[in-house]
Amino acid sequence: MAAPPPLHGGGRLPRKPPHPLQPLAATLLALLALLLPCTAKTPPPRPDILLILADDLGFSDLGCYGGEISTPNLDSLADHGLRFTQFYNTSRCWPTRAAILTGYYPQAIRRDALPGMGGGTSGVRPPWARLLPEYLRSLGYRSYHSGKWHIDGPRLPAGFDHSYSIEDHDRNFGPRLHLEDDLTLPPVPAGSDYFTSTAIADHAIRYLREHAGKNSDRPFFHYLCFTSPHFPLQAPAEDIARYRDRYLVGWDVIREERWKRQRRLGLPHPDLPAREASMRPAWNLSEDELRRTIDPAEVARAVAWTELTPEQQRFQATKMAIHAAMVSRMDHEIGRVIAELKTLGRWDNTLVLFLSDNGASAEQIVRGDGHDPAAPPGSARSFICLGPGWSTAANTPFRLHKSWTHEGGVATPLIVHWPAGLGQVPSLRHTVGHVVDLPPTLLELAGGQWPQHRDGIPVPPSHGVSLVPALLRDRQLPHPSLWWYHERHKAVRVGDWKLVSLGDRGNGDPDSWELYDLRHDRSETRDVAKQHPDRVTALANEWERRLHEFQGLAATNRPSR
Repeated sequence: MAAPPPLHGGGRLPRKPPHPLQPLAATLLALLALLLPCTAKTPPPRPDILLILADDLGFSDLGCYGGEISTPNLDSLADHGLRFTQFYNTSRCWPTRAAILTGYYPQAIRRDALPGMGGGTSGVRPPWARLLPEYLRSLGYRSYHSGKWHIDGPRLPAGFDHSYSIEDHDRNFGPRLHLEDDLTLPPVPAGSDYFTSTAIADHAIRYLREHAGKNSDRPFFHYLCFTSPHFPLQAPAEDIARYRDRYLVGWDVIREERWKRQRRLGLPHPDLPAREASMRPAWNLSEDELRRTIDPAEVARAVAWTELTPEQQRFQATKMAIHAAMVSRMDHEIGRVIAELKTLGRWDNTLVLFLSDNGASAEQIVRGDGHDPAAPPGSARSFICLGPGWSTAANTPFRLHKSWTHEGGVATPLIVHWPAGLGQVPSLRHTVGHVVDLPPTLLELAGGQWPQHRDGIPVPPSHGVSLVPALLRDRQLPHPSLWWYHERHKAVRVGDWKLVSLGDRGNGDPDSWELYDLRHDRSETRDVAKQHPDRVTALANEWERRLHEFQGLAATNRPSR
């Protein structure tokens, strides 16, 4: 396909007349052009937006965040863009996805449970909690979705023009439930060459090409959601082979290597906390069940690597090799999408954001077709989970895992790349942000603003704030607080202070809270709650204040659309 002829020196086809709200974005982009010497002299048009979401990726899994896994495409984005060091998700997959597309804390829109109120994977959003593509459509954008969904309701009525949705999260080689444009597709037959990451990228590329051919005068929003490296650990055999022996050194050595590499990269360099061998999800299979069901060498806790037998070490190293293969394959498929955008002439003005929905997972369960112990590890008939030993390493330098509200569960990489708007000078951002900030950010860059009404229904303000000022320079944003609640795990952050609870008592008493000064102790190793009782009380009150705020929103019954 021939590249479109360059126009106005930008290599892009002309846009439709600007939306009435576009001057806000134009003013911002003009400011970007003045402040950043690498940008063009004239401000770029509103960006195309590619939002890439990984599933259960650890904070340190990417090379650009300290990992040893080969991720050249994502590393290149970081080398020519921004890396955020204090960005947060909700600690779990479906709540994070709700926050990313609505701009609200998921508990407030019934997409995560609140005490005594229910909500969660089966929760239905209030009618005012629309998805971002609805707002972007009114600004002239076309929107596409490829991959995991995990949000209530169909995709096309929510504003997407096309969607490929994988609803079977237990079979990477042959999903039985997947949909295109909300219509169920036939199950993928066993033995085909299908793999989820490749199929997701194929769909994205197909509609990027269609957009360039039929709608080249309009900007796009593409929501690209991989299912990797979520369990079951499955990957093409040739990808696994690249890492077969890499992890025989063990999770303790890998963890320390990542921590040292992070220090050299200028990333957070707190103390490396001790392994927490007792911490594992309550729903995990027992050690006996794991040995009977999965393999006699399976291990249920993050014990010292030197305590394992040679057989256990080999099996555990193989699990991490599959995890690494899934991350590498995802990076490869992202590279294909990037190459297509360059071929289509849309790369320079594409804003790319990459992040993870939660920290690496310590879960060890079996679903889908079960696990065949005779099957090669990582193949279609195997069902293996990463487990707490390697999850601890994947989340370096932080404590705990997916579903907890300590940093290991809620800290995510965030890479932002936009040549026309930000230039190509690598930079770290220590700005504190949360996934609820993404919708107001993207809406502002698209030339819009948060609506006050939609179809006659009042729309509450977003819980997020725009990250646009932080794209210009490293600075803090006016969050009143950041708030978490999941599976009785609680946390609130105000400034550099974070109050967090394991939720074992679940009663909010001050003595169940831990207090950390994240400026000096990002790894949450020194609980200073006893030294600062007044601060504990103040932060606990803030947690309760926001809980009541979100309970009020979740309980609100508004007219249906």
